[in-house]
Amino acid sequence: MPVLWLRTRGAWLREDAAGAFDAAASAGFDSGGGGRTLAAMPLRALTIDFNSYFASVEQQERPELRGKPVGIVPVMAETTGCIAVSIEAKQLGLTRNARVAEARRLVPGIVIVEARPELYISYHRRLVELVESCLHVEKVQSIDEMTCALSGRWAERERAVAAARQMKAKIAREAGPCLRCSVGLAPNWLLAKVASDMEKPDGLVVLEDADIPAGLLGLKPGDIAGIGENMERRLAEHGITTMAQLYAATKAELRGLWRGVRGEQMWRLLHGEDLPFFEQQEGQTIGHGQVLPPEKRNDTAARAVLHRLLQKATLRLRDASQYAGAIHVSVRHADGTRWGEGLELGETQDTLVLTAALNQLWARRPTGAAARRPLHVGVMLLRLLGADAHTPDLFAPERERTRGRLFSAMDTLNRTFGKNSVYFGGAHGATDYAPMRIAFTRIPRPELEEIDASRGRRLRPTK
Repeated sequence: MPVLWLRTRGAWLREDAAGAFDAAASAGFDSGGGGRTLAAMPLRALTIDFNSYFASVEQQERPELRGKPVGIVPVMAETTGCIAVSIEAKQLGLTRNARVAEARRLVPGIVIVEARPELYISYHRRLVELVESCLHVEKVQSIDEMTCALSGRWAERERAVAAARQMKAKIAREAGPCLRCSVGLAPNWLLAKVASDMEKPDGLVVLEDADIPAGLLGLKPGDIAGIGENMERRLAEHGITTMAQLYAATKAELRGLWRGVRGEQMWRLLHGEDLPFFEQQEGQTIGHGQVLPPEKRNDTAARAVLHRLLQKATLRLRDASQYAGAIHVSVRHADGTRWGEGLELGETQDTLVLTAALNQLWARRPTGAAARRPLHVGVMLLRLLGADAHTPDLFAPERERTRGRLFSAMDTLNRTFGKNSVYFGGAHGATDYAPMRIAFTRIPRPELEEIDASRGRRLRPTK
């Protein structure tokens, strides 16, 4: 079996028979580096991760929930899954996505709470403000995680740790003690994120230059952001199943395994280089899906819900100043079968054009699919294009302008008086569906999707 060597900042480590790495065993090893020592890497990033965020917000708002196992669900139903569980529930072995009935069996006495997305967004905005008052927030990764840049004297360990402690104390004091968070400091954002996961729910971990890679060797490749199940499986197929093997791989090997520059970026980040955040391909699609309640699991109701989802998606499309060049509609049936089909269009943000496309796709469903009970429906707008690159319709420019004014007026009315104050008839009977949801990397805007309270229900709010 070949011996695995790992280069650290000051020496080379050799894997012993038990799989551990021993510096003493490496004495006399010639790395071929001519005695050169790599320059020390400063601390450049601080990541803060709010643990069991949705449940912690509920516990802060409702003192009677504190210290109790809590599960957060999208709707109050025994068949739905927990989108979040409290720290107390995790300590009893419950994990996110567990069905409510299973959660009650595993954790007797668990309190099930219906999610309040607008409340979580409000807390998120306040937390960003509190963190920003201590250190500049460079990137908000999700509703419960953000990263700050460390530069100048803030990159010194003592000052960075003091800032992290100040931040944690300020959050507990001004947002509430239930908003516990773990903080990681490291030479780049990826390693800071890894550090923030090492001591939960209330830790503070520093991964300095000298801790790399030794401080990472207890992890699995899947513990690293950017390595999902499929990538972890691909790594294993090529003999990389441990963190030591991942770290020892060459830059070229990782580039080949990732089939592109992302692999080289991963190698450089794991070795402590400071690189920009991975591009998340945000804004490439806009879409919504909905699990249908039992009373809506029929053709007519499913189609109405699809129209509601489409009207919500086109609202976001216009707000983002984008145009769609394709639409895709999908249905999952109660018997497990699926149907889905797409249609390419001229670039548009016209709800009526997209509605006609949806109706055309719906009419194409095979007879067998139409006879099955729909369980979940979804609509996706694809091939997005920014307004600055949009070419107006050469054959119907006046229609595009007039409809643009119509949609702007409808969007204003809905933001002023609340969603569904005005809507197209295809969604009739389904306006209570497609509620606001918080995705991992997309934080919705209640003032767009629900009601803009700052307008005071005025079409032309006073300044």
